[in-house]
Amino acid sequence: MAVSFKDYYATLGVARDASADEIKKSFRKLARLYHPDVAKNKVGAEEKFKEANEAYEVLSDPAKRAHYDELGADWQEGAAAAARRGAAGAGGPMHGSDFEFGGTGFSDFFETFFGAGQRGRDSFRFSGRREDDEEPATPGADLTADILVTLNEVLKGAVRQVTVRRPSAPGGPRHTDTYQVRIPPGAGEGKRIRLAGQGTAGRGAEAGDLYLRVRLARHPDFRPQGADLYFDLELAPWEAVLGSKITIPTLDGSAKLTVPEGTQAGRQFRLRGLGLPRDSGGRGNLYVIAQIQTPAELTAEERTLWTNLAGISKFNPRAHG
Repeated sequence: MAVSFKDYYATLGVARDASADEIKKSFRKLARLYHPDVAKNKVGAEEKFKEANEAYEVLSDPAKRAHYDELGADWQEGAAAAARRGAAGAGGPMHGSDFEFGGTGFSDFFETFFGAGQRGRDSFRFSGRREDDEEPATPGADLTADILVTLNEVLKGAVRQVTVRRPSAPGGPRHTDTYQVRIPPGAGEGKRIRLAGQGTAGRGAEAGDLYLRVRLARHPDFRPQGADLYFDLELAPWEAVLGSKITIPTLDGSAKLTVPEGTQAGRQFRLRGLGLPRDSGGRGNLYVIAQIQTPAELTAEERTLWTNLAGISKFNPRAHG
């Protein structure tokens, strides 16, 4: 398989020594432009979002980022070594790098170095004899790949076309199989979607299975935790002090939230039933977390007003008793 190198730093538009915060900010900026759930111009946006999500998936994880940085200019040698290890672990020439996946939302480069791994069980595990009793029957190997799923797809379910390009036989020409994969509502992080008998062929025994492991696409607004969603609501100081009515984005559209007077940073508001589908039925909740932001720069007039407020206010956050 010809693996093409992915420059994740260039994809996110950050330097190689960028901080975690810089990487996060760059991804969120791109996600707001290209995420399928929020993109205004959807033409070409989906592919750009997949690239940004993949880059963030690696660079936001310290261990994955360290591994990526170690590859450096010699990443091709690392790919070759990974393929050799796959062949040795499989006990034969049909190792994971012989299989190319399409429609999963991840590149071959990601699958090679950071994916779920294409081999789920030893394809040469002994399980019986052929009828002629001359050669042990060998079950086929399971294949596993990651599939990128958006929160909107988790909410509503979806059907995705996935392709697997594989050898017809060890060392032989390749062919492509196409599958219409149903992603059920509520398919959360790590859920495995099984396509029975679509792994590698067995020798005198059953074929292996194809598993697609769900990886949730990062969303610019929401953080999923199980069936619940979390949203950081940025408030100006006066909105928190005086109270306000805010329109909150949701997966269904939007909702109104009343922020009461004197809201403190970190306060959570629960919007029932606006999360993701639960396994037991119904939906989780959307939790809105107040984040009070202060202006980084002040005009002369604003500085005067803040100074006057400081002079007349009796509020002292350090006072005790």
